Amino acid sequence: MNKININRGRGLAKTIAAVVLVGMSTAGCVDMDLTPNGKPTEGNVWSSPTLAEQTIAGVYNQLYVDYSDVANGWFDIWSSTMDYGIGIAPTFNFLFATNSPSSVKGSSAPWQRFYKGIIKANDVIGNLPMVEGFDETKRSRYISECMFLRCWWYYRLNILYNGVPYYKDPIKDINEAKLARSTQDEVWEYIVDDLTSCINNPDLPDKYSSDDANYGHITKGAAYALRGKVYLWMKEWKKAADDFQAVKDCGYTLYKGAGEESYKKLFKVENERCDEMIFSLQCIDHPDYTQKKNRGFGNRCLPPDPSGNGLGWNNYIINPQFAESYENKDGSKFDWDDIIPGYNDMGIDKRMVYFLRNNITEIERKNAVAAGADMSKYDVSGNEERIKKAYENRDPRMAMSIITPYATFVGGVEGIPKEYVMRYPFRSYTTYGDLKTDTSLKFYYLNRKFVGEGLELPNIYSELDLPFIRYADVLLNWAEALNELDDLPGAISKVNEVRERAGAQLLGTNKFTQVTGKTDMHQRIMNERHWELIGEDVIYFDEIRWRTWKDLKFYKDKEGKMNGMTQIWGTRTNNYAWGGDHYWSLPIPAREMQMNPNMVQNPGWD
Repeated sequence: MNKININRGRGLAKTIAAVVLVGMSTAGCVDMDLTPNGKPTEGNVWSSPTLAEQTIAGVYNQLYVDYSDVANGWFDIWSSTMDYGIGIAPTFNFLFATNSPSSVKGSSAPWQRFYKGIIKANDVIGNLPMVEGFDETKRSRYISECMFLRCWWYYRLNILYNGVPYYKDPIKDINEAKLARSTQDEVWEYIVDDLTSCINNPDLPDKYSSDDANYGHITKGAAYALRGKVYLWMKEWKKAADDFQAVKDCGYTLYKGAGEESYKKLFKVENERCDEMIFSLQCIDHPDYTQKKNRGFGNRCLPPDPSGNGLGWNNYIINPQFAESYENKDGSKFDWDDIIPGYNDMGIDKRMVYFLRNNITEIERKNAVAAGADMSKYDVSGNEERIKKAYENRDPRMAMSIITPYATFVGGVEGIPKEYVMRYPFRSYTTYGDLKTDTSLKFYYLNRKFVGEGLELPNIYSELDLPFIRYADVLLNWAEALNELDDLPGAISKVNEVRERAGAQLLGTNKFTQVTGKTDMHQRIMNERHWELIGEDVIYFDEIRWRTWKDLKFYKDKEGKMNGMTQIWGTRTNNYAWGGDHYWSLPIPAREMQMNPNMVQNPGWD
């Protein structure tokens, strides 16, 4: 599928952005070098409409940085839904009570990436009005687009660091980057003001059709959606609900074009420009303008990489507590004891027995015994069939998002689309058709969502667009606002739109789905967002706002062991550690504290 670039001059835009704008970071993150040898100076960038338009593309290009490397630690592993492979996991210090202002993943990396985008956006906002010969309508629209992007990065910074310096003007000298932090509430007000300016701009369209040359640019619908999210933080419930209504009025709606498989097919290249997508990363078949979720979420049965191995790495795995939260299809709560009586009371290691493949070898049996499995419960010929029942008749989104034990996955490692089965212990993908992973000695829930099937995504990088905000997200935010306004029927209606598309039991239609009040509805909305938005890097920000992150991410199992990277039956590969209540916010990076005399550190991080 041929995609329309954000800007037709993207190749040169990349050069301009990388050389001139990326260097213009804030508060000591990187040195400012405004006049590299042989490259356009800042003044030259703004000397013609062509160069200026290419530089605008550089602002959008900053969105790719988060997804350029699987080791960046996408925000799903910050949340309760996923965990990260043991090789790099310790570098995420905020999960192991070892965080500090000198940490990269837990302090300086998000700060640098987001402020780079902000400084790029400010450069356009401040300089584009002075470019002679620029079309006035496009000038107005581009300024609003960059203002939105600035708000997007401030939105995330404000959640992560609980108040940040709010730069609105171009920075030409590092000595200018000395603003004090604004409070979190003040930053929300600034973002609302900027998004309101975007919304009031008549040159910013409500939305673009999928075949429009400007598809992928920011729209008024995106500005309403983001402002509504900010209003949720501000507890301005009526304003939030009104903004989410405005998103609908802009023409956004749920994708339902594939019937019962619409949720699954939504995350395919052929549907990435449907009317559900409000703000997304525009990816093309080029390594510099792409994302790596297919690699970090994947498995070794994906098409071969240049070395001949399946290109997927299962760095990001699904946490079992989250997987077990998916309801039964009738809306009742899943309970292991309904499938295997006595399962919940068993020792955790003993439960391994239920996940072993049929007809294990003597060596496999010995290994299972050594790992603690209660082999008296093993069913030689029916072990697989017994455990598969746990995943039948569940919320359909579970099977569309997660590869569960003994489920099939269509891979392409052998050069043709072929089904592989997730079995344990792993033997061979060629001889036995087992699903191969980087962690075959252990058994984890794997990602299916955003992972290419067969030969559809044959590269290490993925051309599949990544949604940042989509209409189902808006509907569930809308439901939360209505619930807070005591409009329970309205909230139920919005959630049911999402559940109906997914094929889940509608709320209020049987004894399991009867909503008993505002508190019950709030819990249902939180659950719904986890199930609907898994893999989309929004849940962590929800869990911080709801103040549920500590309980969900740092829970202890029945044997007193802290959550961590966990095999399907509950055996831990590593253990997280809660560092204290100051961990609700990240520390301001140490270098920022050194370079900016007006910077104040978050409490507890001194």
